[in-house]
Parts: sequence; structure tokens; C-alpha cells
Amino acid sequence: MSKQSVIGDQQSTFSNDFKLHNPIELEKHYGAAIYDPLPVVLSRGLGAELWDTSGKRYIDMMSAYSAVSHGHSHPRLVNLLTQQAQRLSICSRAFYSDRLGFFLKKVCDLTQMECALPMNTGAEAVETAIKAARKWAYTVKKVACNQAEIIVCRGNFHGRTTTVVGMSSKLQYQFGFGPFAPGFKMIEYGDPAALSAAITSNTAAFLVEPIQGERGIVVPPNGYLRAVEKICQKNNVLLILDEIQTGLGRTGRFLACDHEGVKPDGLILGKALGGGLLAVSLFLSRREVMGVFTPGDHGSTFGGNPLAATVGLEALEILFDEKLIERSEELGEYLHQNLLKISSPLIKEVRGKGLFIGIELDSHYAKGREIVLQLLEHGLLSYETHDTVIRLAPPLVISKQQLDEALILLKKVLQVNTSGNRNY
Repeated sequence: MSKQSVIGDQQSTFSNDFKLHNPIELEKHYGAAIYDPLPVVLSRGLGAELWDTSGKRYIDMMSAYSAVSHGHSHPRLVNLLTQQAQRLSICSRAFYSDRLGFFLKKVCDLTQMECALPMNTGAEAVETAIKAARKWAYTVKKVACNQAEIIVCRGNFHGRTTTVVGMSSKLQYQFGFGPFAPGFKMIEYGDPAALSAAITSNTAAFLVEPIQGERGIVVPPNGYLRAVEKICQKNNVLLILDEIQTGLGRTGRFLACDHEGVKPDGLILGKALGGGLLAVSLFLSRREVMGVFTPGDHGSTFGGNPLAATVGLEALEILFDEKLIERSEELGEYLHQNLLKISSPLIKEVRGKGLFIGIELDSHYAKGREIVLQLLEHGLLSYETHDTVIRLAPPLVISKQQLDEALILLKKVLQVNTSGNRNY
């Protein structure tokens, strides 16, 4: 058989696949099985709503793990992205662009940080923070070479790179991917005394989420962040807050740490920074920390590109122009209080801040996947985390009317009648 015939047969087989299989089957056949998606094929989104390929409408209560805080296809963002893409998208950091400096200034002003280092994904920004903390420990704090330690919390989620999963307490994230990088020490979340006990002369930083998202929207005790801030200051340890999910209005404040008036030494932002259109992330810190980097120490071909800088700057402007932070606080409280009114033995706890809420289920009655599948059937998109928690984090542009509709659907699925049968 000729080479041309083989190529022709391959192309014919590939073409038949598209004709004979639906999008779900194509993803399953050609994609790596690293996700377990719900059985819905989405094709269009606007604001806080999504539609599948059959035209069925859904209320989005996930917002792509908080990446779509501005809503789907926000017209200001889409228009500006289109305009900038027609001018200049990528030029690499080997050159200056007319967009990046304005973006960095805006985000530094808003966070009261002195310097920002742009990356793409949240995981890249976490890796950047780790590198900065370690080099700061060696060059400024004078920790012995290769002895720097970073303290993290049990139940953390900072990404999926091999370095980051090495400091995870979830065995599935680690199984089969070792050996892992040393230099991490794990303590209990929400316990300032545990941090004090873990610090040594080699401690470079304490890396922590203000609210643990992937663990199930776990909120620490009041005053926790303020307490760990004081401990870090006393011991010359960098406090680095991972606000990839909790930042940019998600919890009803610009940053989740603003609830306690805490200013970290390092800050990690991502997800909503890209306006639901691009992967944009940042590590921000004071000049003493960021100054440890010199040309060649770190970099990213796409990080800080003109398109990302343009969208990121506009995403920040929209948060304030449209009062999305205030909406998150007001509607989050409304959603939280109405969820507490749902009487159901399925519900073990409702917790969160702003529009960042987790419904923990009693595992004796139901599993998270079972519930999200029922919600999907009724036209509400959510997802389970750790099998027992339903995550509710809708776009911050969601209306009160849409929230009321979502509450009706949640009540319909979660309530149990007197005979013990769910009111599906």
C-alpha cells in the first residue's frame, strides 16, 4: 500500500469518527481521561447562562472554578480582545509592549504591592512564588544553600505541577508522579499555633489559601489570617496568599484577605484576571522579594503578552465600574441565607463568603455526583468536590432573579419529603 493510500485511509477514518460519534465520544476516545465531566455538551454562554448543543438553557453556578466571574462573553471584554488581537497579541518579553506596563501598574495600585510578575495559569504563578520565596531566603534571609522550607496546609490546592502536588495531602494527586521536591512542611489549616510550632530558622514562607476552595470551600476561624500575619512578621517569614480562586471580588471583597485587613508579603492571582477569555495570572510582592530575580532567572513566552495585559486591565476596571465586588457580597449573603432555609437531611453544612459557597452533604444520604447530575437535569450547572460538597460559585454578574431560579432548583433536588423520597 502506498504512503498516500495510508494517509488517505487515516483521513477517512478520522472523518468518519466526526460523522459517527458525538462530541462526548470524541473527547473520550482522543482525550486523556483526566476529568470526569458531566454528560452535557456546552456550545454557547452569555452572562450567567449557558446553552448546550440541543439549545437547553442552564444557570451557571460554577463559572469555570471562578474564572468566569465577569460572566460569559462580557461585551466590553470581547470587544477589547478583538480590537487588541487585530493590533498585536504576542511579542514575547524579549521586547516591551505598549500594554503590559499599564496592566501591572493598575494591579499593583489595587493590591498595594510594589511589583508584579505576569504568568499564564495559576499553577505557573504558584511556581513563581515558590522560586521567589526560596531565592529570597538564600539571598536576603541568609538561609543555608538548599535548606529553605515552605510551610503549607493540609487540604491545600495550589495546582497540579509535580512540585505543587508534592506538597498536597490528597494521595490521588501524588500517586504515580513521584519523586517529589523536598522543602515543604505541612500543618493543619486554621491553626495559628501549628504555624508557630513549625517555623525554624530555615523557613522561607507560609503559603496558604484564605479559603480552601478545592477542599470544599473551607473557611478558617475568624482572625486566622491576622494571627498568621503576625507570626510571619515576628519570625521574618514571607506570608504568601494564594487568591487565585478567592481574589477579585469572589468573596465580597477585592481580596479575601481584605476581610481581616491583612496585607501579605506575596500574593497570587489568576482565574478571573483573564475575564473568562484568557489564562492570565500574576505573582505580586514587595520590591525586596521580587528584586531577587535577574534576567534569565525566570520567564514565560506568553506571560504578560499584550492581549492578556489588555484583557486583564479591562477585567479589573469592570470589577469596579459594574460594582461586581459589592454584588458578590450582597447576593452571596442572600444565597447563603436562603440555602440555610432549605430543610433537608441531605445538607450537613452550608459555608462560604460572598458568591463562594459550599454545600456539604451527609454522605449517608447522597453523594455529590448524584446531586449534581440531578441539578444538571433541572438546568443548573454545578460540580462536586471531594465527593460530598456541592460548589456554588456563579459569575458575579448573576442577577437576583437568576439566583432565585437556582434556589428553586436546589430546593427541588435537595429537599426530602416525609416519606424519605426526594422531590425530583
